Amino acid sequence: LESESGIRNYGEFVERAADLVVSYGGSLSGEHGDGQSRGALLPKMFGPELVKAFGEFKAAWDPDNKMNPHKVVNAYLPTENLRLGADYKPRESKTHFHFPDDGGSFAKATVRCVGLGECRKTHAGAMCPSYMVTLEEQHSTRGRAHMLFELLQGEVVRDAWRDDHVKKALDLCLSCKACKSECPTNVDIATYRAEFLSHYYEGKSRPWHAHCFGRIDRWARLASVAPRSANFLSHAPGFGHLLRSFLGLPKERSLPRFAGRTFQSWARTRKVSAPWASNSPASTTIAGSQVILWVDTFTNYFHPEIGRAALEVLEEAGFQVRVPQSHLCCGRPLYDFGMLDQAKKYLIRVMQSLAAEIDAGVPIVVLEPSCASVFRDELRGLFPKDPRAARLREQTFLLSEFLHCHAGGYKPPALNRKVLLHGHCHHKALMTLSHEEALLRSMGVELESLDSGCCGMAGAFGFEREKYPISRAIGERVLLPAVRRAAPETLIASDGFSCREQIAQLTGRRAFHLAEILKLAATHSRSTNPEP
Repeated sequence: LESESGIRNYGEFVERAADLVVSYGGSLSGEHGDGQSRGALLPKMFGPELVKAFGEFKAAWDPDNKMNPHKVVNAYLPTENLRLGADYKPRESKTHFHFPDDGGSFAKATVRCVGLGECRKTHAGAMCPSYMVTLEEQHSTRGRAHMLFELLQGEVVRDAWRDDHVKKALDLCLSCKACKSECPTNVDIATYRAEFLSHYYEGKSRPWHAHCFGRIDRWARLASVAPRSANFLSHAPGFGHLLRSFLGLPKERSLPRFAGRTFQSWARTRKVSAPWASNSPASTTIAGSQVILWVDTFTNYFHPEIGRAALEVLEEAGFQVRVPQSHLCCGRPLYDFGMLDQAKKYLIRVMQSLAAEIDAGVPIVVLEPSCASVFRDELRGLFPKDPRAARLREQTFLLSEFLHCHAGGYKPPALNRKVLLHGHCHHKALMTLSHEEALLRSMGVELESLDSGCCGMAGAFGFEREKYPISRAIGERVLLPAVRRAAPETLIASDGFSCREQIAQLTGRRAFHLAEILKLAATHSRSTNPEP
């Protein structure tokens, strides 16, 4: 419906289709749409006398024609008042993302939304967390998609990429990616938001917290030189208060503490960070084959115990585990602030550093769902024609997926505990939680998998002062009350760093990564069944 001939053909088709439906005694619509898109066709179904009565009724009750003009009565033709039309010429800009599923066009991506309103649900699923607590259209997937559509139209939104109204609509987006899977047309607001912010801040400074949280890998590496001092200073009454003010943290939040020793440092003593042996088998089903364990920034600098547990689990499953010789970051935090130039550099470094492993087909086992989603999603959007990027995408697995589908006869040890499972948004949106659920059930645990949507933390989102009330409200919708109700002996499970941090800070309960639960089960099994 973007050309005169296309609109003409559409009009002729609709007229013929309506005649055919009426000839069989059918209805022009099954539920709704009579007044909006089919109003001009109603005389075919109801007849001129009844349609005239419609007009008289409206004239009596709405003499000034204020209520829904041109709907049902004096309705627009199907070819009039179109959203696009023959004059549709959106602004075209050079973008970082290539939008391979939309013909390389950001404009085509923004018109995916057809207004169904599935994003306005409030009681199930993950889409859309900010709408679920604000109930405001501008904070729904549909509202944001329409704002971006208007941005490219240039009629309502005048300032294009610099428009503050568009930014405000996108500010409360948690980049959870739920819309990419739960929206019937797969609108991807997280990607559109990152693209918008990259242009919005072009030529002007970002706030300080964007540089601090967006480049958390660099600050964490610096802090790892003296982690105790870093922890003391960041939590000390004087300096800590100044730091919190500088970062714009809410008083209710505390900064995560750095580990005393990084995973990378520990791995060097285990000699698992050696170069990949190119003559080793790369099969994912043969015992003794090699895998790369992707240790993300948060695992390396904040929770190395998760990396150690994962390494031990993979070794017990029969794999020879290697980790990159130097710490690599996928750049996930950069997307939250539209730092896409830097994000591309991070991905190029990853592909160069792991070139031999990628080319040989070695599986890359990831612990953090938001890192896996970079390789599964953003990587393709930024490098759609790069064969190495395509291979990396195919060779990336979450720990649960790898153990369940590619570890041969791996059978996890039994564990007689109840587990309350909260899935990370990216895990649910771009992959599936079913592998993790299957592994846990195979251990014999009593599993409760929550339909909890988003935890509300979403990386740096929950650490921003003005967003804290929304962050907490999202968590309080399902997740946090469920954690508080759980018995003390129940294990809370979540693979996302942000999710575990939200749970810890707002309930006082510790949440465990799958790797830790598997290690716990193995330790318990060895203690109850010692080798002779």
